Amino acid sequence: MPQMVKDKGPKPAPPNWLQDFLPGQGSGRKKIPPKTHFSLWYFLIVISVLILFQNLYLAGQTQTIPYSQFKSLVSQGKVDQVIIEPDVITGTLKPEGASARSSRFRTFRVEDKGLVEALEQGGVIYSGSYENKFLSGLLSWVVPMAVFMLIWFYLVRKMGGGAGVMSFGKSRARIYAEDEVKVTFQDVAGIDEAKEELEEVVEFLSNPDKYKQLGGRIPKGVLLVGPPGTGKTLLARAVAGEAKVPFFSMSGSEFVEMFVGVGAARVRDMFRQAQEHAPCIVFIDELDALGKARGLSPLGGHDEREQTLNQLLVEMDGFDPAKGVIIMAATNRPEILDPALLRPGRFDRQVLIDRPDIKGREAILKVHVAGVKLAKNVNLHEVAARTPGFVGADLANLVNEAALRAARRGKKAVDMQDFDEAIDRIVGGLEKKNRVMNAREKQIVAYHETGHALVAEAVTNADPVRKISIIPRGIAALGYTQQLPTEDRYLMTRSELEDRIAVLLGGRVAEEIVFQDVSTGAQNDLQRATDLARSMIMEYGMSEKLGLVTFQKERRSMFLESGSVPRDYSEERARMIDEEVENILGKAHQRVRGILQERRELLDKVAETLLEKEVMEGSELRSMIQEAGFQVRQEPLEQEKTRMKKK
Repeated sequence: MPQMVKDKGPKPAPPNWLQDFLPGQGSGRKKIPPKTHFSLWYFLIVISVLILFQNLYLAGQTQTIPYSQFKSLVSQGKVDQVIIEPDVITGTLKPEGASARSSRFRTFRVEDKGLVEALEQGGVIYSGSYENKFLSGLLSWVVPMAVFMLIWFYLVRKMGGGAGVMSFGKSRARIYAEDEVKVTFQDVAGIDEAKEELEEVVEFLSNPDKYKQLGGRIPKGVLLVGPPGTGKTLLARAVAGEAKVPFFSMSGSEFVEMFVGVGAARVRDMFRQAQEHAPCIVFIDELDALGKARGLSPLGGHDEREQTLNQLLVEMDGFDPAKGVIIMAATNRPEILDPALLRPGRFDRQVLIDRPDIKGREAILKVHVAGVKLAKNVNLHEVAARTPGFVGADLANLVNEAALRAARRGKKAVDMQDFDEAIDRIVGGLEKKNRVMNAREKQIVAYHETGHALVAEAVTNADPVRKISIIPRGIAALGYTQQLPTEDRYLMTRSELEDRIAVLLGGRVAEEIVFQDVSTGAQNDLQRATDLARSMIMEYGMSEKLGLVTFQKERRSMFLESGSVPRDYSEERARMIDEEVENILGKAHQRVRGILQERRELLDKVAETLLEKEVMEGSELRSMIQEAGFQVRQEPLEQEKTRMKKK
């Protein structure tokens, strides 16, 4: 409400649009003026229409005639008056009737000494013209230059902080007014701990006096850390939407340019604008592009990126947090950030936004299916259980893929089958039903996938099989065995890792038993099994022979991320590591071979069924295992229900 002056009587309130800019009016802070949309094309179109209208309707029609015809008309007495110019002769003809209008003509002038005498004999009124050199020069040079200058200044102003030559130092931050940020905490799900942490930031911006009375200091910066797609940017926008404050959004890579000093100038300009619109939130996405640790650059300590980082550190120290400017940043590589950014007084808080668990995934799915027509058989809890490791962006893509599949098939609602196909497409790739495989290759793939599935159902600590398929998917996958985790896991024991290695070797061993030969299809399985075995020895200390020693160093240097890590152990120790890795893989190979030889008839039966149907559900596989007389584990969903009852 506008303030009233009591000693002079009430005054009429100013208009709504004016209240936000008058001193002492409104909420006490300067609001962002509404955007005006004007294009240079509108101006050019209007000018073109006016010129066309003038030429067609306002200006009289002038006919160009030969000079000989002009002399003939003069001798016949049909010319009324003429104006003799240096290059052309213009004039009008006498009207032929009472109601007729005089018509205009023009002809190019030639050297004719008897022209004046002919005009006098024909009774023509004639006159000359004087050419103003100054006016013609003004019209031909000054006016066009003025028009071009106006267009140039307009374009430079229009490009602003983006590409104008005169405005490289302008901040490229996209500014959203408080009423333009529509995202709130209701649009964010699956990361409740992070939301609770940031709700206090909203309280800082909405009610800062509550904390100042007790001597508390408003935090200057909040760093959001987490894998890609977990919702860091969305959460930052939700904070601005809840606090109803302006939101400045900019990527870290937009600060750095090839020109020296531009990045530092943009940092200064961004903080200046932020203080003008305080209280507000400044969000820097992909902070690692700007805040990488100094001293790692091969160009030394004076390159443009480091100067920009230095300016950011100075600005974060210099501005007054009491004004209500909070800096938020997001990164998925916090280990490479400069330590000066992470100290208290700059980014005071670090909020971890991790991959959601099964409850979080279910909550995220509920948010994304709000505008989707779902069939009654859709079980979002089962979909969440089948998508371990999925982040918010993956789940949004999953819902969209399921809706697109249902629309392609002309369904009125999205059912569970659409979600199943969408998961298979995202995890395994696009189905390639038209890829032709000969009978021999198809048989090898069937036994290979059956080997994976039977070993997964035989060992104790492997995830239950959800589906087996020999339909090619993606770029190189000729088949796949999908396992459904019963719960989210954060730690793995040695026995669990050994069971996982056994499942990976199941396909290769099945080929050895059935065909007495091996194919190239197990290349990825062997690579993953070898990596697991080497990690058990070098990282997790799971070797009795080598003891409680780790041989893997943390990769922190930017020069070592893509290359080999230097080792600080002897050649003898390296030989022992290789022997231990071979020992783990050798024991797993013998174990898997025993499992599949014991189930040889079942191996043939399941492979033949898979060759016939191409796709087999996990429940059907377990039924065949039970019919063969082997022990069957509980269904994955039944295991989940049993686990929930125990809790």
